[in-house]
Amino acid sequence: MASQAALRADDLSRALSLSETSESATAPSNSDEPGGEERSTLVCFSHLRWNFVYQRPQHLLSRFAKEMRVLYVEEPVFGDEAAPRLETYPVDGGVTVLVPRLPHGLDEGAQLEAQRRLVDEHLRELRVAQPLLWYYNPLALGFTDHLSAARVVYDCMDELSAFRGAPPALVERERRLFGRADVVFTGGQSLYEAKRDHHRNVHAFPSSVDVAHFGKARGALADPPEQAAIPRPRIGHYAVIDERFDADLVAAIADRRPDWQLILVGPVVKIDPATLPRRPNVHYLGGKRYEELPAYLAGWDMAFMPFAINESTRFISPTKTPEYLAAGKPVVSSPVTDVVRTYGEQGLVRIAASPDEFVAAIEATLAERDARPGWLERVDRLLDAMSWDKTYNQMRDLIR
Repeated sequence: MASQAALRADDLSRALSLSETSESATAPSNSDEPGGEERSTLVCFSHLRWNFVYQRPQHLLSRFAKEMRVLYVEEPVFGDEAAPRLETYPVDGGVTVLVPRLPHGLDEGAQLEAQRRLVDEHLRELRVAQPLLWYYNPLALGFTDHLSAARVVYDCMDELSAFRGAPPALVERERRLFGRADVVFTGGQSLYEAKRDHHRNVHAFPSSVDVAHFGKARGALADPPEQAAIPRPRIGHYAVIDERFDADLVAAIADRRPDWQLILVGPVVKIDPATLPRRPNVHYLGGKRYEELPAYLAGWDMAFMPFAINESTRFISPTKTPEYLAAGKPVVSSPVTDVVRTYGEQGLVRIAASPDEFVAAIEATLAERDARPGWLERVDRLLDAMSWDKTYNQMRDLIR
């Protein structure tokens, strides 16, 4: 591949030598000093805003940032800029976010050219010649296909082409990215099966979990004020509420059991909020920070995952499944393939495909409370094999 041929063996060793000591990992870069050595750099191109929802990219890249410089390039923001410029700012975890700010009215070609120039200039300023390029957004190849790289990684966390409003160019850019990538990761087993024939080096990495973080919900945590007044039983779900959310299912459950309180935590995007079911027992609490989620979970009697079964959920591996389980909460879920395979078939999550099945499964779960012998022990055995640290270490070894 071009990215491999362009790099000598000694350069590759230097660019991917990830220090095992915290001292060197946190040492300031001397790349701006005259004669200073180039610091290993990972440049990620993502369709997700860093500060939107804390999920897979944040978990992984904050770990890479302990051992190398990490630049996170978001999609452009359009405004009343006199000329294209690059906004940069640090975030928790040691990552630097880069946001191209472009004037209104640029056509697609001008947008790509502006982003190409902004990224090139920034890398030159940092004296970065052979970065590790990491893609979540194949569309970014339109302004980065000229970059020389130590390695090219495509972490395919979702089937983006199946999402509402996906650009027509996405499929073609992904095809080109497969041609350039050295290694491809997928966000779940179903997605792996869909992508494995497109590249010779594809590996499945389903959603993992920070067990210690969500395990706090098994203890006594103060109920957030906006949730404290909601009666019980409480059946909760947090997620980005978009086309993957089955609004009709939630409305049907709420109507069938008005004594149940359905709590929905998360931002509403890409759908009209007016289309969401409004019932006295359906509570929308909005988006919350990652650090706040255990407190909300601790106040639920159980969790549910009301996913619509459509193209946008065909390949998902919801991160929240192991998070709910780490919190010790029983779960009822729509029949998302990866949830059924990983959790449903082992009896760790109940699966329901219709409103009546959801109601029956929730009733059974609430009736059992803590009376499922061995359930939590089996949950913990599964979670013992899962962690973002393990995922990071395995990915890093594959990249090397």
